[in-house]
Amino acid sequence: MFALPLRLVTKTTAETVTDKGFFEIGVVTGAFGLKGEIKVFPVTDDPSRFGLLEELYADEGKTSYKIERLRFHKNILIIKLEGVEDAAAALKMRGVTFKIPPALALPLENDQYYQRDLIDMTVVTDDGAELGVLSKILETGANDVYVVAAASGEILLPAIKQCILNVDVENKRMTVKLLPGLMD
Repeated sequence: MFALPLRLVTKTTAETVTDKGFFEIGVVTGAFGLKGEIKVFPVTDDPSRFGLLEELYADEGKTSYKIERLRFHKNILIIKLEGVEDAAAALKMRGVTFKIPPALALPLENDQYYQRDLIDMTVVTDDGAELGVLSKILETGANDVYVVAAASGEILLPAIKQCILNVDVENKRMTVKLLPGLMD
C-alpha cells in the first residue's frame, strides 16, 4: 500500500506480528536451481526491505540465517543463505517463515500504523460515544476498511482522514467522525 494525500495508511499487509513480537516478512516456497538458492514469497508491503537485512530469522528468533545474496525474479525473491549449499538443503526449507524482530521493522511515516497496533483498539466518536473495538482490517484497492465490533453488530469505517480523526496507539484509542450513511 502506498500513502496518498488524504488516506490513512495501515502499514504491513501481511507483516503480521507473532507471539514474541516478530514480524513475518516472507515464506520459503521452494528451491531455485541446484546451488542452494531458495524462492521466498514476500509477505510485506515493501519487499525491497529484504535488501536492508543481513540475516533472516525463523522459529521466533531461535534460528538465524545469514544472507549471502538476493535478487528478485518476477514477484519472488531468490535468496542464497549461508549453510544452504545445494538443492536438497534448499528444498528442506520449504514452508519456513522468515521473520524479523521489531527493532528491524521499517520506520513508519505520519498516519501509518502497524495492524497489530490497531487491532483491539477502542473506537469512539468525536463526541465521545464508544462504538466498540476494532476487530479486523479489510484491505481494499482504494483504502483499508476498519471493522468495529459493536453491540449492535459490525460497523465498517473507511480508513480515510475524513473519518479517522485520531489514533492513540499508546492508549489503544481511535477517535472517528461518522460520515453520513455509515450507521444506516
